[in-house]
Amino acid sequence: MMALNKYRLKHKVKEGHKGAIKVQRLLESPDRLLGVILLGNNFVNIFASSVATIIAMRLIGEAGIALAAGLLTLVILVFSEVAPKTLAALYPEKIAYPAAYFLEPLLKVLSPLVWMVNFFANNFLRLFGVKVSDREDDDHALSREELQTLINEATGRLPKQYRTMLNGIMQLESITVEDVMIPKQDIYAIDVSQPMEEIVKTILKSPFTRIPVYRENMDEDLLGVINLRKALPLLTKPDLSLKDIIKATRPGYFIPETTTLNIQLSSFNKHKRHMALIVDEYGNLQGLLTLEDLLEEIVGKFSTDTREKAFTKVAMHQDGSITFDASEFIRDLNKTYQFDLPTDGPKTLNGLIQEELETLPEVGTCLKVDNYILEVTETSKHAIEKVKLTQVDPTLRFK
Repeated sequence: MMALNKYRLKHKVKEGHKGAIKVQRLLESPDRLLGVILLGNNFVNIFASSVATIIAMRLIGEAGIALAAGLLTLVILVFSEVAPKTLAALYPEKIAYPAAYFLEPLLKVLSPLVWMVNFFANNFLRLFGVKVSDREDDDHALSREELQTLINEATGRLPKQYRTMLNGIMQLESITVEDVMIPKQDIYAIDVSQPMEEIVKTILKSPFTRIPVYRENMDEDLLGVINLRKALPLLTKPDLSLKDIIKATRPGYFIPETTTLNIQLSSFNKHKRHMALIVDEYGNLQGLLTLEDLLEEIVGKFSTDTREKAFTKVAMHQDGSITFDASEFIRDLNKTYQFDLPTDGPKTLNGLIQEELETLPEVGTCLKVDNYILEVTETSKHAIEKVKLTQVDPTLRFK
């Protein structure tokens, strides 16, 4: 009964399994359960010992006492202790549920004796500061880390796709919107300072349903977000004006870059929004997050993702190394290629290398980060453009 899986037991109880219901009632008072089991167990063992001693003395004499003790110890250990308890530990449900039908009425019949035994045992434990009544209800509650391990270990019973989704849900509270946002320089937006023909062309070519709208500078004059479902009917107007475009624009929904994904998922639902503009502590625009980006952290990449987040600028080499665009997000690389690059600092390969070296390196510069060698293969005036990544054996030592 002690070896039963507590969560499977609760599931059986919810299904109305009679044996499971009886077992759960017995386990609610483990001191009484142990009392009745050990009362019968010790009574039988002591009684058997007394009978064996009497028989041995009559047959052999006083010399038979030692022989009887040795033989009886072997018999009890094999047939009453080790073998049955090993069997019960291996198949707890098959034995616990039927046993409950005998133990429950036996507990009622022997309740006076059990009460007396428990009275002395519990008071003895109190001398050491142990109170049987202080058992916590969440003794079997799993922490976040334990639940994560449970999901990862459920290899045979849970498809990989579901394990990935559950892991994604578990990690929502540790990932911020900054980790998954579309950087400011990659935002597809409308500049209303352009001619109307260019604005219309930008709307028609848009792969997105919601587009930020700004005037000249996105940081200084962000007007809001326009929904193409409202904008497209306007394009049929013969006298379309800039005023019509701005009128269809909805004020932007701004969030701090430190917001975690689990909180933001709730906020999207609460405010009925599908897009958020991310700002830093000074109010400067850092990027953009959509509900789709957030859900991809749970279910994986959508096949209809028009932004092509997959790594199109990747070069595989015969020695096993890979050349990436230095602007790639480290989290995306880790997830796609099962790397273990650090994610608690800079978000991109470019940022990681520059933070480690504290300067913009020259082409050919190499550095080792954990079990990876990063080689700068191409740079521009202000940033690293290409990085060659080689994964090394962690057992190797570098001089």
